[in-house]
Amino acid sequence: MPTARTTAKASARPFIKWAGGKGRLLAQYAPLFPDEIRDYHEPFLGSGAVFFHLRQRIGGRAFLSDRIGELVRSFGAVRDDLEGVIRHLGRHVYERGHYYRVRSQNPARLSVAGLAARFIYLNRTGFNGLYRVNRSGRFNVPFGRHTNPTICDAEGLRLASHALAGAEIEQRGYQKLSGWAEAGDFVYLDPPYHPLTKTANFTSYTADRFGEADQRTLAQACRELDAIGARFMLSNSDTPLIRDLYKDFDIRQVFAARAINSQSSKRGKIPEVVVRNYA
Repeated sequence: MPTARTTAKASARPFIKWAGGKGRLLAQYAPLFPDEIRDYHEPFLGSGAVFFHLRQRIGGRAFLSDRIGELVRSFGAVRDDLEGVIRHLGRHVYERGHYYRVRSQNPARLSVAGLAARFIYLNRTGFNGLYRVNRSGRFNVPFGRHTNPTICDAEGLRLASHALAGAEIEQRGYQKLSGWAEAGDFVYLDPPYHPLTKTANFTSYTADRFGEADQRTLAQACRELDAIGARFMLSNSDTPLIRDLYKDFDIRQVFAARAINSQSSKRGKIPEVVVRNYA
């Protein structure tokens, strides 16, 4: 009979929404993941959909990181102070005035559990579950139009907390991946995507944008991972730049449902690529 911990790992799902989250692509990704995973690294954590999907397969340690400090601290709070997060979430309501009062709070003045609850609340009640900040680093997503959104999914949070137990969660970039990973480790990378057009610019997760220079730096980091014998899998948009940067590796095409667009006519199946350095 499976233990409670094994069941929790198998059942855990993301507790936040995320632009470009990989939940709907997992069926296409499944045959592309390694059969066995020792230590696991995910430096663009987002909602953690891939981590939660692979959690039961990870035989060693899990290293989760992101550049977004509030996201990292929220994951840490769900891991370390779940009941505190649930208690703070219970104080929030789905109401426009309350949303904007919470949005105007300075996260630095909140407890870690309070910060996580604010992050989850804004994510679940804001427009399309977006995370976006202005150049001053302040969250600026407007109030969303939802029908009775679930602000506190206590059971889902408990499953996620069990899955995160033992994982190392840090705020850091991606530039020194080869210094953290070792031969035989598996690294999954889901960076902000390269724009399909010059006018597409949804890379504003942090105050400092993720541009072409970052894409090139990331490709170099992947080559360094390959050189030390680590396995990597990377998701990105299907553009000439991305195909050129990773032309020496295995490139597969997948199709994602693009839901975040103000015009419904521009939503639909969009080709993306998966890059791997292993068969």
